[in-house]
Amino acid sequence: MRPNRPIYLDHHATTPVDPRVLAAMRPWWEENFANPHSGEHAMGRAAEEAVEEARAQVAALVGADAREVVFTSGATEANNLAIKGLARFHREGERRRVVTLATEHKCVLESVRDLAAEGFDPVILPVRPDGLLDHDALRAALEVPTLLVSIMAVNNETGVVQDLPAIGAIAKEAGAFLHTDAAQAAGRIPLDVEEMRADLLSLSAHKMYGPRGVGALYVRRRPRVRLAPLFSGGGQERGLRSGTLPAPLVVGFGEAARIAAAEGLLDAGRIRGQRAILLERLRAGIPGLRVNGDWEARVAGNLNLTFPGVSAQALMAAVPGLCLSTGSACSSAEVAPSYVLTAMGLDAAQAGATLRLGLGRFTSPAEADQAARMLCEAWSRLSTTQNAAE
Repeated sequence: MRPNRPIYLDHHATTPVDPRVLAAMRPWWEENFANPHSGEHAMGRAAEEAVEEARAQVAALVGADAREVVFTSGATEANNLAIKGLARFHREGERRRVVTLATEHKCVLESVRDLAAEGFDPVILPVRPDGLLDHDALRAALEVPTLLVSIMAVNNETGVVQDLPAIGAIAKEAGAFLHTDAAQAAGRIPLDVEEMRADLLSLSAHKMYGPRGVGALYVRRRPRVRLAPLFSGGGQERGLRSGTLPAPLVVGFGEAARIAAAEGLLDAGRIRGQRAILLERLRAGIPGLRVNGDWEARVAGNLNLTFPGVSAQALMAAVPGLCLSTGSACSSAEVAPSYVLTAMGLDAAQAGATLRLGLGRFTSPAEADQAARMLCEAWSRLSTTQNAAE
């Protein structure tokens, strides 16, 4: 542990930049700062070559061809481009239905809802109490001719992993395109666009120890998936995403993808072991602690926990030395219960007593042990005070 530094357990919000990623980016800020689209001179060509190497590294992480990777500013833009771009390209077609889940990231839910104003039929399916999709419910929704199914690979709050190969097979049988937001999945679980039968897949560098400000969208070439761009410009990225590519960020994304491909399984095994110890110690000190979401279909570093008898906000305030998250949406200074948890059947009180813990590549055993001790002590103080007040 680093002295006087909080213990960081919020890896679903963002991850620290791996030092190897930072080292890979640095020359492209200092030694060669050229525009990668300036192919008329040597520095520009060198920057372009570095971008294309990074494109190949990102593609390899998901089993794609480098020509199928379009760089964006992040997963939010990639999700918008996938959903709105596909719908707008096919706006004259007969298929008007777009299907997603109630537990998707806000940018997916809002993109799907936005399409209603453009004549499409948004369908937002519920999830089971464990956070997983009922495949029969998806089949029923697809009885109406459907353009697109958009289902995330890993939920950003609960860490629940959807069965994308099975979902992809169902979508293809119905003649629908499949998009998946894989921002929380890349580097944490194996991904293969062919196995999932994905047509579109969104990625974010900063969820996998890369820099903030860059992401990517996989766009299938065979059979070709066609999109309408979201905005106009110089026609970069095959005309799908105009704008000058930030070469340092793209290079960092590529290095993060390379490391994830090489070390992701080892990371997951180590992190899973630390999570098991952390949960065991929390359960020993906090009777009635509840884990939300399916336990088996879950990424290694996630614990979504309901702490009985105390509010999550009070618990976080009692442990300022821990960086945690409630998973709640804040709007106009009001904290609303997590829509993901309420979609899974938790009531407002339960959702309001829930914290998301996210362990990562650089979480040490000592930090996990200290976090368990701090949370148990804080919960004990708060619950004792609550009981005394009652």
